[in-house]
Parts: sequence; structure tokens; C-alpha cells
Amino acid sequence: MPVYRLSTDNIDFPHPSQAHESGLLAVGGDLSAERLINAYSNGIFPWNSHGEILQWWSPVPRLLLYPREVHISKSMRSFIRQRNILVTYDNYFSEVLKSCANIERKGQIGTWLHKDLEEALINLHELGLAHSVEVFHHGELVGGLYGISIGRMFCGESMFARESNMSKIALIYLCQLLDKLNYQFIDCQQITPHLVSMGAKPVNADTFFNLLELNKQCSLNPGLWKERNH
Repeated sequence: MPVYRLSTDNIDFPHPSQAHESGLLAVGGDLSAERLINAYSNGIFPWNSHGEILQWWSPVPRLLLYPREVHISKSMRSFIRQRNILVTYDNYFSEVLKSCANIERKGQIGTWLHKDLEEALINLHELGLAHSVEVFHHGELVGGLYGISIGRMFCGESMFARESNMSKIALIYLCQLLDKLNYQFIDCQQITPHLVSMGAKPVNADTFFNLLELNKQCSLNPGLWKERNH
């Protein structure tokens, strides 16, 4: 499959089924809110290091997590009860972004969460479409995640943990909130053992594209989640 080059004056993408077997679909374009909304609506996301040309990806099989199917072990339930943990939503979006960008990851040099993408995500947050989950232990931010809300789909972007299990707790609380808000699924984007252990399952291209088409029938559903804090 060819890799398509996007212009800055047209936010349309080729169909994600045209992606290279690596998942790379297109390069170029920009990070405008309109383009990002169009991208995530179609199962496409930006992923490149600072200084590289903007790259757009849509890998399949795709890992999805249905909120009601998140796996919470007995030991995890006990862990949450025994710790002085506070979970909030959308209170510290910028801090979560920076933590995800700066956390050391095995086998990764540098960060794909560069300044231009940070600014674009903060813009989506201000529009009520990008959200964060923050986990505090004894008053310190020790874990969290962020992603993009499109209709009844949540596109999980990144997570971090400074203490054991804290990113898992963020995901559990995210799933519980999404279930209450009638979200259908989380697009986990890439298959990882960590997410599979939490209940996520890979689906083939046809299943994923059909779910995307169904989701397009839903309104964008913007709005911050701060009112969900306790």
C-alpha cells in the first residue's frame, strides 16, 4: 500500500483500510482540531517524534476494551481499598500530558508527545473532547491517563505510573465512568500485554470499521468531566 501525503487545506484522509501493513496511512497535514476530530472518528491517530514529518497511523488488528469488561482482580480491589487513593477527572490535564511525555519507557528514546501535539491536545481539552484521569496517593499525582472522546468511543492515548498499579487504577476508574456515560468501547490503538491483562481484546479490521461507522451516528458529546469528581 502507498503512504499518502496530506495537504494542509483539506482535512480528509484516505480510508484506513488503505494503511500500510505497519499501520502507517499518511504523512503531512496539520494538527488542527477539525483534522484531529476527523482522524479519531475514522480510527486514525498521529504518532511521530519531535522533528519528524507528521505521521498518521491506523493499525489493525485493533485492541478494544469494552468498559463493562475491564478486569479487576480481587487483589486489585483490595489494593484500592487499602490505599489512600483519590481519583479525579479533567482537573490536571496538562500535568497528565507532561507526565505521559516524560515517563521513561523501555525501548523508547525520546517522546512522540511533542510540543505541537501537546498544544493541539490542550485545544481539544478546552473544546471538551480530550479528557484526563488523575490518580493521587497521599496527595501526590502518581498515575493517570488521557484520551479523546468521540461520540460513544474513547480513544485511549497514553498513561503513566510513578507507583505500581496506578495506571491500572486510572483505567479501571475510566471504564467505570464510561460505563455510566454509556460509552461503547475504548480504542486502545495498539496491542500490549498490559492492556490485554486488563480485559482488552483485538478485533479485525472489518469489525473495527463497522464500529466506527456506528459511532459516527452519535453526536460528538463534548463537555468536561469535572462534575464527575467527588
